[in-house]
Amino acid sequence: MFSTILSNETIDPKKVERASQIIRDLQEELKGHIVNESGPFLAAIYDDKGNLIAKAANSVVSGCCSHNHAEMNAIKQAEEKLNTFDLAPHHLSLYVTAEPCLMCLGGILWSGIRAVYYGVPSARVEAITGFDEGFKPDWLNEFKRRGITVYGNIEVQLGEAILKSYVEQGKKIYKPSR
Repeated sequence: MFSTILSNETIDPKKVERASQIIRDLQEELKGHIVNESGPFLAAIYDDKGNLIAKAANSVVSGCCSHNHAEMNAIKQAEEKLNTFDLAPHHLSLYVTAEPCLMCLGGILWSGIRAVYYGVPSARVEAITGFDEGFKPDWLNEFKRRGITVYGNIEVQLGEAILKSYVEQGKKIYKPSR
């Protein structure tokens, strides 16, 4: 199981086990969001005591706003709930059903999130859906340099199945026309 996990630190089996459970739950919940025209991504933010601080689905299409990605929506909710633009003192971790895109990496970086756990890697998201995840040169090491822990490729098969279902249902693949 751990051989496929990607991380910018030595892999901690307890972190992987917790992240696997949360990401599985998010992926199962995501199915309902997709039916209600959200998705196909869901993010949750937890504090270091295991308390859920925020959870949000992608709402780009329903909200008519290109930056309404699940991660950005969850970060905004957490900042509003905690009444701060700097989440760092709260020791928060972001869990998301797929690897954050270029925009979301910036949002995570500047929000003060301390750790990121993700499911489906960007290359698979792009191959399955056609979404443009953006270029992300050496982002794992850049996050490590800034004190942000990353674990990825968690519960990939379940996440891929949900993305395939999204496409098969004929849901909108949003990206700018060029």
